Amino acid sequence: MMKNHPGIVEETAKKWLSERGVALEDIADLVYTLQSGYYPKLTKEECLDNVNRVLSKREVHNAILTGIQIDRLAEEGKLASPLQEIIDRDEGLYGIDEIIALSIVNVYGSIGFTNYGYIDKVKPGILKKLNNKNYGCHTFLDDIVGAIAAAASSRLAHKTEES
Repeated sequence: MMKNHPGIVEETAKKWLSERGVALEDIADLVYTLQSGYYPKLTKEECLDNVNRVLSKREVHNAILTGIQIDRLAEEGKLASPLQEIIDRDEGLYGIDEIIALSIVNVYGSIGFTNYGYIDKVKPGILKKLNNKNYGCHTFLDDIVGAIAAAASSRLAHKTEES
């Protein structure tokens, strides 16, 4: 049995993101999309740093691992009906995927909710691909990735305002 060490959990969360086709740079691109209009000197490196800071939080690891595991089980057809069909279709009224995502956004305050709502609606970059059913079941992952970007954007905004 693997010891539940924070470093191992963080490494696993990042590994699972990568295995599902999400590079940290993809999330940094979302942060840049959300924040570059407010911070003209913003760099992709700053965005990536904020993504990594968000990914250092235990609540975020837990959300990633939970969401990806449910998506995997759905892809394998291992969920009981009607949950299997609900997650396969990513039904709009299901909402549990957004609740898990909001647990990430909540770590960095209310500005994250606005960022999350916008990015979830527009679905730029990697979110467009994750939302396409041809690439697998990402009912939870698309919301989690959007939430990480929204949280990193919030963190960036808070740090910039403090400067």
